[in-house]
Amino acid sequence: MDSRNFKHYFWISLKGIAMGAADAVPGVSGGTIAFISGIYEELVSTISSIDFSLVTTLRKRGLKAFWTQLNGNFLVALLSGILISFVSFMRLAKYLIENQPILIWSFFFGLIIASVIYVGKEIKQWRAVTLLSIIMGALVAFYITTLPSLGSNENSIFLFFAGALAICAMILPGISGSFILVVLGAYKTLSDAIHDLNIQRIAIFASGATIGLLSFSRLLKWLFKHYENTTLALLTGFIIGSLNKIWPWKETLSVYAKEGGAIVPMYEVTSLGTLSVFQKQQGNFDLYKTVTEQSVSPWQFSEINGGMDPQLWLSILFTALGFVTIFLLEQTAKLKNSKR
Repeated sequence: MDSRNFKHYFWISLKGIAMGAADAVPGVSGGTIAFISGIYEELVSTISSIDFSLVTTLRKRGLKAFWTQLNGNFLVALLSGILISFVSFMRLAKYLIENQPILIWSFFFGLIIASVIYVGKEIKQWRAVTLLSIIMGALVAFYITTLPSLGSNENSIFLFFAGALAICAMILPGISGSFILVVLGAYKTLSDAIHDLNIQRIAIFASGATIGLLSFSRLLKWLFKHYENTTLALLTGFIIGSLNKIWPWKETLSVYAKEGGAIVPMYEVTSLGTLSVFQKQQGNFDLYKTVTEQSVSPWQFSEINGGMDPQLWLSILFTALGFVTIFLLEQTAKLKNSKR
């Protein structure tokens, strides 16, 4: 780590930017990007090593030894990239999801398919427990993607625990921290706090995230040390199960009406079958929020939305772009590691 120069840390910041961009999208995991870019184990190991021994090192051996034990350069480079990207990309992601949902989800769908292949390649031993772990991971992740989204919750204690839970998901490949926030009803509260620079709410969320991260990273480090193969299989399953959330064509089953504060069936709002299509036609993305939805075929999507173009060929192109993005990220990680 001491042999790293500015160029190395610049690349780590770029990987942080990619992680932050992924975490800003409900359905994509920054942990997946960290895994593929070759920094996952160092990230988990570094975070899990943060404890009170650092205070002792600072007192007895000075700031330089403290910073080295903390792996401070790595953390600063990575976290600065994550924070800059997360705050800025959250707005861009919101715009793209509202205005080009099929294409943006197609891109991420290709990205996640490539991630399945990449993480699956890391599994060294294929046994019955390996297959069982993949199936269990896929079922858990799939179930999480089917959970109804809650309305916005602004309670401080709730926001603290939402931060702790979401950050655990953010460092797990396949489980989207942003989607967990959506399910819990904290995504809008956090995005509003970032937009309005509400320092109090941001600090409460960050405190919960810090405690959750320090606790969960120790469990992850232990799992990788003692059950690496099974853990990789479980993570592969998580990524497979998350594909349901990212599938580009959706039918909305129920929505949350902001005015009345009630959950109503989609057919009571419009004859169209997908909320994003209705919102785009109305030019208003705030009156209703999706509560439950299901994946449908491109042809069924067209049928339930008045013959709308499902953008099939463009979606295939964007899926391929997402796939190639992961391939390039993997090759870049290999190149940088070989030069070290």
